[in-house]
Amino acid sequence: MTPIIIGKSVRGESHIRRNTECQDSFLIIDGIHKHDRSIPFYDEMPDDVKIIAVADGHGSESCPYSRTGAKTAVNVFCDIMAEYAAKYRDNRDELFKSLNREGETTRIAKWIVGEWGKRILQHHKMEKREVLFKENGDADADAIYKQYGSTLLGMMITQGFSFSFQLGDGDITYVDKNEVAPVIEGDKILGTETHSISKKSSWKKTLTRVISFENGVNTPFMFVLSTDGWLNSHSSIDEFNKTCRSYFEVIQEKGLKTVENNLEGWLSETSTMGCGDDITTVFAYFPDK
Repeated sequence: MTPIIIGKSVRGESHIRRNTECQDSFLIIDGIHKHDRSIPFYDEMPDDVKIIAVADGHGSESCPYSRTGAKTAVNVFCDIMAEYAAKYRDNRDELFKSLNREGETTRIAKWIVGEWGKRILQHHKMEKREVLFKENGDADADAIYKQYGSTLLGMMITQGFSFSFQLGDGDITYVDKNEVAPVIEGDKILGTETHSISKKSSWKKTLTRVISFENGVNTPFMFVLSTDGWLNSHSSIDEFNKTCRSYFEVIQEKGLKTVENNLEGWLSETSTMGCGDDITTVFAYFPDK
């Protein structure tokens, strides 16, 4: 089963009023969407592998560069998963087993967080931004990371299964004709705070799940990856689930192109009528076999 993937980021109504940029970022690697990742692993990974990443920069006063943090997060996830897929390109069963092992997913989480931090420090130095120091005179890397804080959602899809990754808020949702359900039950924090990739220990807060497509998954079906601005623009989880189902039904009735052509306007309207935050939504739709 091969999905068709579309997505869009929109600047929230509150960001427009304050004249601030969109803090969200997303990246789709599927052979249709062009990417500028000049990394050999993208050429070496199997053609049926699709990778999606969605990130939400925190956007607070203490995180002035979170848009860069979000963009770096989606690039890191896609780069690492492309390398991983290339490594196991001739052994799909071993890839499936690896992603079901806690030790391996912990290694991936550490890899993602560590690589993100490495790239952020390089970017900060390249931009010649202020370097803060600890009392002992050492550079305060943690203080730099915080300025780029972001969440991260990711998914790798193959012919036989999907691997989902979550650090912080946002939603990965499964939808078919019978149900709308979270792929990962997010680790909710009270208030508006969320786990952040900017913390060195954030790998401990990552959540992952592998779903096999050979164990009774209905077709057609779809996955939806969305930043918390989409959920928070609904009055309840039930209303959010109704919206996910409505999109699924529109795709079935009018086609993905209709959704793709109208998605920016629909998401902007949702933000205006809802919480006013930036919204990013990516759909991976699996048609009938």
